[in-house]
Amino acid sequence: MKKLQRAHLRKPVTPDLLMTPSDQGDVDLDMDFAADRGNWTGKLDFLLSCIGYCVGLGNVWRFPYRAYTNGGGAFLVPYFLMLAICGIPLFFLELSLGQFSSLGPLAVWKISPLFKGAGAAMLLIVGLVAIYYNMIIAYVLFYLFASLTSDLPWEHCGNWWNTELCLEHRGSKDGNGALPLNLTYTVSPSEEYWSRYVLHIQGSQGIGSPGEIRWNLCLCLLLAWVIVFLCILKGVKSSGKVVYFTATFPYLILLMLLVRGVTLPGAWKGIQFYLTPQFHHLLSSKVWIEAALQIFYSLGVGFGGLLTFASYNTFHQNIYRDTFIVTLGNAITSILAGFAIFSVLGYMSQELGVPVDQVAKAGPGLAFVVYPQAMTMLPLSPFWSFLFFFMLLTLGLDSQFAFLETIVTAVTDEFPYYLRPKKAVFSGLICMAMYLMGLILTTDGGMYWLVLLDDYSASFGLMVVVITTCLAVTRVYGIQRFCRDIHMMLGFKPGFYFRACWLFLSPATLLALLVYSIVKYQPSEYGSYRFPPWAELLGILMGLLSCLMIPAGMLVAVLREEGSLWERLQQASRPAMDWGPSLEENRTGMYVATLAGSQSPKPLMVHMRKDTSGGLLCARMTASAACIWSMDKMLFCLQRAQSSADTCLGDFKPEICGEDVTVVG
Repeated sequence: MKKLQRAHLRKPVTPDLLMTPSDQGDVDLDMDFAADRGNWTGKLDFLLSCIGYCVGLGNVWRFPYRAYTNGGGAFLVPYFLMLAICGIPLFFLELSLGQFSSLGPLAVWKISPLFKGAGAAMLLIVGLVAIYYNMIIAYVLFYLFASLTSDLPWEHCGNWWNTELCLEHRGSKDGNGALPLNLTYTVSPSEEYWSRYVLHIQGSQGIGSPGEIRWNLCLCLLLAWVIVFLCILKGVKSSGKVVYFTATFPYLILLMLLVRGVTLPGAWKGIQFYLTPQFHHLLSSKVWIEAALQIFYSLGVGFGGLLTFASYNTFHQNIYRDTFIVTLGNAITSILAGFAIFSVLGYMSQELGVPVDQVAKAGPGLAFVVYPQAMTMLPLSPFWSFLFFFMLLTLGLDSQFAFLETIVTAVTDEFPYYLRPKKAVFSGLICMAMYLMGLILTTDGGMYWLVLLDDYSASFGLMVVVITTCLAVTRVYGIQRFCRDIHMMLGFKPGFYFRACWLFLSPATLLALLVYSIVKYQPSEYGSYRFPPWAELLGILMGLLSCLMIPAGMLVAVLREEGSLWERLQQASRPAMDWGPSLEENRTGMYVATLAGSQSPKPLMVHMRKDTSGGLLCARMTASAACIWSMDKMLFCLQRAQSSADTCLGDFKPEICGEDVTVVG
């Protein structure tokens, strides 16, 4: 039997590359290994998915607050400058990587296997963020259901969760307008509803004693994960259709809230507070750092979502145009959200007779305390409350789709033969695992854990990942080769602006951000609660773990090679032999071997190894997953030289590959 196998392998088989079209008979020339990976089914699927991913909760509850605390209208100067230096170039770089290779965040590092740890770090970061981000969506669902009533439950005091400090913050009127309220030592009903009813934070002594699970929050979190799973059930084919609603409907609601807000008395007071330029702030380095941070996190660079979405594009999709549409659209949305928020805050400050800065907050404090309180002052308050939280729901879901699709795509691209046919089941298991890991966030002290995850999961670790990616692509792979790859896709090479940003400006700015975040490090806190040292250490380790994955990946890549340390580093940093476009029709130039005389030559993905004992060469062409697995098993045997060439050949299954492979002695 062994002799028959060796005889079969020694008999050369003519591969498709050497056949003329007439020789190939009915063979489909368009067949390719990546065909079952899936693609966007509509022209706008990708663009709307990117808009939905970038335009998220941060546009509503972080940008307006950052703007008014850092110079008002003057903040737009560093904001748009940082958008040009960091945002647009890094956005385009990540899209280009994904579209050129049609691979996820792990497999894309065939471009330079030495840096595959950066892909693993991306997955760790996006996994941690997805766990707590869906908890925020659960809070939104809680408030959404609570708005389905004639009277909002946070409108009045006198409920079982209220304390003696509760005071309904409504200004009383005299002949000259509102009488100022003394808000010192008082708490609004909306604040007590959030902290004492929704979170039930009084049941926890701190992060070390989370208390009991809040079953209403637990069910809301379950519903959030069920919604996410159903929307990504069929990958981008299903989520790409959902975003037609979730990415566009928030703009309709935002427009309604904006029109309602600017027509309220006192609205101009809030807008003036929001946009009045204070140019002396531009002399502070803090303002420039804040602008860069807002751009960096708002566009979602480094999480792998952009790379994943682009990997499902057609090879010649105009991502250059899409880059400017999404990045500029994201900036304009943030500015419009500021008008919608501060117009209502201006009305609220006039009603209470207090300055705007006493009611303005950022983050969850704005979404779940201040804005709900403002809604109680409007006619038809449940209607406006429902619209506001439905907008937050759609904004959050788009980003969550991207996080989950990134994880699922990355892992299935690594194990396509086993996981792609069962992608729906695998997605369900991921959602179930993350739901279980997020249960601690539904306890009485869950907010403490959420703050810890928010502060450390995507802080300095994410910056290190993006810096590494930028340097690996431009310095190790080479800026010239990368621009040539983009020319293959788009028909033109990036100009001086993109090259300068990729080579110098973007990495330098990110490095400055990293140094600033380390120098200005402040321990986490939530209100008056200060986190214990062990919790701070846990958070720092969380950030360091993603950083350590990069050198760990380098170590693994070097150990897989042979030769001296320098030779191993060189071999591991070179692109893999099968790096390039996934579809045969797009493998042109240096990515294809074309033979003269062939009327319709097929591109060839070559993976060659040389056995020290027999000098055996094996050429691997595009083949089925089973064929590639069988081939890799033989190549691994030959590479390690653990057995004779005949033994290695005996492990190869030529019947799986058909005519895809030829073995030459």
